[in-house]
Amino acid sequence: MQIAVTFRHMESSDAIRNYVEEKLDRVKKYIEEPIDAQVVLSVQKKINHRAEVTMVAKGLTMKSTESREDMYAAIDLMVDKIERQLKRYKDKLKRHKVDSGTQRRLEKTIFAATSVDEGDGSPEIIRSHSFSVKPMSVEEAVMQMDLLDKDFLAFTDDNSEEMNVVYRRKDGNYGLIVPQGS
Repeated sequence: MQIAVTFRHMESSDAIRNYVEEKLDRVKKYIEEPIDAQVVLSVQKKINHRAEVTMVAKGLTMKSTESREDMYAAIDLMVDKIERQLKRYKDKLKRHKVDSGTQRRLEKTIFAATSVDEGDGSPEIIRSHSFSVKPMSVEEAVMQMDLLDKDFLAFTDDNSEEMNVVYRRKDGNYGLIVPQGS
């Protein structure tokens, strides 16, 4: 885990920096991927100690901010809050696990823009990638799309076993494309 600690309106302290690193170390059990944590510790109006963390892991961004009269108390509460968020997220992922079902194999192909724009009869393939798609619910597909930080995700619906696409709309909501039978 990479932790960057920034001190604002207060002197830098190795003791506080070590305390933050020690406390944030306990959240590693919730996420396996490399974690990047940005911590900002600040003092406002000489009595309000504020601890703020932004964690990025697996395309997931989580934030926590706490203010107290004591910096150590603010750090403790901030870490407790981020740990609760990660635990809730991990539990949500576990509930959405699908044990059985058929997997489909998809192939993603990227074409050169010039070959498509010029109207050539044969578009130039830049890269091709195939991958397995496991059946999942719409909620799990949205969660996976957010985890992967993608704008859309093709998936097999676990109820209908049809290929669906979930996508992020410009207004921040989500859209679902479901094929119609012929």
